[in-house]
Amino acid sequence: MGSRISPNQTQRQSLWQSLSLARRLGHVLAGAALSVAIATGTQVAVARQATQDLAASIDGMAGTIATQQLPNDARQTLERIESGGPFPFDKDGSRFGNYERILPQQPRGYYREYTVKNSNSKSRNRGARRIVCGGDQRAANDCYYTEDHYNSFKRITK
Repeated sequence: MGSRISPNQTQRQSLWQSLSLARRLGHVLAGAALSVAIATGTQVAVARQATQDLAASIDGMAGTIATQQLPNDARQTLERIESGGPFPFDKDGSRFGNYERILPQQPRGYYREYTVKNSNSKSRNRGARRIVCGGDQRAANDCYYTEDHYNSFKRITK
């Protein structure tokens, strides 16, 4: 005589198979939900970072400063730029890459940086203050002042 499965056992096997399938399907759905959550989280994180970058850029360009309002040392540096030198540091007049992307985007080589020397200091350390000018070097028409080593800039107005 062959083995006989009672209806009760058949029902249990069917139920077990259904649960097993549901469990597998649940894992697939959970994995899909996790993938969506990660992708959405990534998109949210990217959007959040872009917003923070934009806010930093706006904060970094915190307005303007009139030439007359610049510290004396900065006004002297601006006068040196307009007259073509001489400059106290070898790096003065070198290309400024705008890697922080705080200044308006321009072609490579557009901006030049100049040290604002601290007249109260005898140190050869260049310090944090700079004037960055774009375009014609002697025109000094598109110039920005930073006192915190490129973390923020103010456009110099005449």
